[in-house]
Amino acid sequence: QVQLVESGGGLVQPGGSLRLSCAVSGSAFSSYYIGWFRQAPGQQRESVAGISSTGVTRYAPPVKGRFTVSRDNAKNTVYLQMDNLKPEDTAVYICNANYGATETSWGQGTQVTVSS
Repeated sequence: QVQLVESGGGLVQPGGSLRLSCAVSGSAFSSYYIGWFRQAPGQQRESVAGISSTGVTRYAPPVKGRFTVSRDNAKNTVYLQMDNLKPEDTAVYICNANYGATETSWGQGTQVTVSS
């Protein structure tokens, strides 16, 4: 079982920035695909970004051009840099690891609140 721990959430005004971190256990971290998801109260969970073992990234249309996902294999950590935040970005942000043949692990999430 791979363990993931998110950090870096908080309260920010519209237009502000936050950087989230996802610390991942395991010596095979460099082979994992890491995804970022978010879930707002009363809403479904949605994928926002992901990064492959080789550093290829993807972004959901609502965050394209504002969010940047990166990874540091030496630290077993993936980052989500969030710029120009909007109130609709308010959610619990969750990272997950995809590994092996079909295995997936999820973190507990970190709260991001964008409000004036």
